[in-house]
Amino acid sequence: MNKFKYLKISNTKKIRYLSQNYNNNLYIIFLHGFMSDLEGDKPKTFLKYCKKQKLGFLGLEYSGHGKSSGKFTHGNISKWSKEIQITIKKIVKKNNFILVGSSMGSWLSLNQFKYFKKQIKGFLGIGSAPEFLERLMWKKFTKKMKKETIKKKIYNLKHGDYEYPISYQLIKDGRKNKVLNKKINSKIQVTMIHGRKDEVVPVVYSRKVLGLFSKAKKKLIIFNNGDHSLSSKKNLKKIIVELNKIVSNVI
Repeated sequence: MNKFKYLKISNTKKIRYLSQNYNNNLYIIFLHGFMSDLEGDKPKTFLKYCKKQKLGFLGLEYSGHGKSSGKFTHGNISKWSKEIQITIKKIVKKNNFILVGSSMGSWLSLNQFKYFKKQIKGFLGIGSAPEFLERLMWKKFTKKMKKETIKKKIYNLKHGDYEYPISYQLIKDGRKNKVLNKKINSKIQVTMIHGRKDEVVPVVYSRKVLGLFSKAKKKLIIFNNGDHSLSSKKNLKKIIVELNKIVSNVI
């Protein structure tokens, strides 16, 4: 297993990342989801695939996630997108890459097209959740929940066994990062994978992402028994098959 490293991107901020380089001009960049990290099966699976195919790999934990510095409640889409941009410039440099975004990672991936349009040669989304903060979270808050979030600047949202500290600044920043109204004219392969049993993000969001790409080769794949995470061995195996198809189109 490759060792984690830290990239100092400011006087107060260190980002933990995982990378490898095979002197190949193509990287796979994995962007994880909301309150996630690089300890799960997805990044390990993608890294293993890259080793086998002798491809470059980069995965990073945004500030307030995993073992990167900073508080989660201080982060937002703008900051995390900027951190990704800085890390790509430092690690991947001028090399071409394919983006793999999981859930919120797909939203952050879409933001990278502003900076790396020529370098991005493919995009794979897994349970894509663009603009979820407003559309799937804030809109479902009751008046009481909204009032508390605005007053206390934070709301501890319970979801199953987990509790998510949702800051009001995170919600407001999400509104500044609208991506579903911005067309992307890249001529690349864009594949969206979604679980039919996803109870967190409806499949329509993967369709919305595909609708942004007017000139791309587009594909939507539904896993009938898949949930939001799609991290079972069986699902990951199928995801790798689709990633390999994108890689084959590029190399």
